Amino acid sequence: MRNVIYRWIGRAAVSLILVSPAAVAQAQTYPSRPITMIVPFAAGGTSDVIARVVAEQMAIPLGQTIIIENVTGAGGSTALARAAHAAPDGYTIAIGNAGTSAATYTIYPKLTFKPDSFVTIGMVAKTFGIVALRKDFPAADLKAFIAYAKANPGKINLGHAGVGSSNYLICKSFVQAAGIDVTLVGYRGAAPALTDAIGGQIDGVCDSAASVSQAIDDKLVRGIVVGSDVRLGSLPDLPTSAEAGLPEFEAQGWNGLFAPKGTPTEIIAKLNAAARVAVESEPVKKRFRDLSTVAPGANEHAPDVLQQLVTRDVAKYNKLLQEK
Repeated sequence: MRNVIYRWIGRAAVSLILVSPAAVAQAQTYPSRPITMIVPFAAGGTSDVIARVVAEQMAIPLGQTIIIENVTGAGGSTALARAAHAAPDGYTIAIGNAGTSAATYTIYPKLTFKPDSFVTIGMVAKTFGIVALRKDFPAADLKAFIAYAKANPGKINLGHAGVGSSNYLICKSFVQAAGIDVTLVGYRGAAPALTDAIGGQIDGVCDSAASVSQAIDDKLVRGIVVGSDVRLGSLPDLPTSAEAGLPEFEAQGWNGLFAPKGTPTEIIAKLNAAARVAVESEPVKKRFRDLSTVAPGANEHAPDVLQQLVTRDVAKYNKLLQEK
């Protein structure tokens, strides 16, 4: 079965438009050395966890190790700048999300890169946003939390993975939907924010189910809502936004892989095919179930699908972030 998959990857890489002989030769030998996957946040957060499990399985059909490099700062834009300016040879790729690859263009208007600085490789995961509180917070559910926040404007603080991250967008979407005034606290990544929520240094976090669900299950923090229209299998007691009384709160995100503009289409095809093999593998499916994360559907693997998501979300979050 594995040999069949590898042959399929090879066919996918060459069933493209005609290009120069040099590009064809480069693609035929690719990859001949390890690949670096840049993760825009500290180790332990959603993007990092997804990147590591996907990279491990992508490495098998590619025949090369994929090295994870965590580059923090400016809500992920430091990492994406590095990826955008890397050599377009397929040996430097990055994982991004709606924050780092869409909202960032509104938050940081003077970036050294633009959406067209990248070529999309493919979506690798769908994620779900959760709001969770320190376990001793004086509100047991969403309704009580909103009432408490309105009675104490500006006094509650919620942590996130940095301005421009997908977790920041979860916070912004939640706060605007609830109509409350809270202080948003940025961290280098989701893991440090969650650590402080567990320790009681902040009141709660806006996070993806992939990184916060275990802490909720272990009763280290208390989840009050998931911004989804269906309950999560790993957290069956956590109400959806509609069930909790705030249907306006929607926080379903994505993670995708990107390469610098100019990366040969044949190399993109090899990476896309390897990513598809990875997310359809049993190890990734099992890990995603544990993380309350969903793999792309059969019709969502193509690079164009991710490109459409980026285009949509650039406009979506430009509107969200300019609203008061």
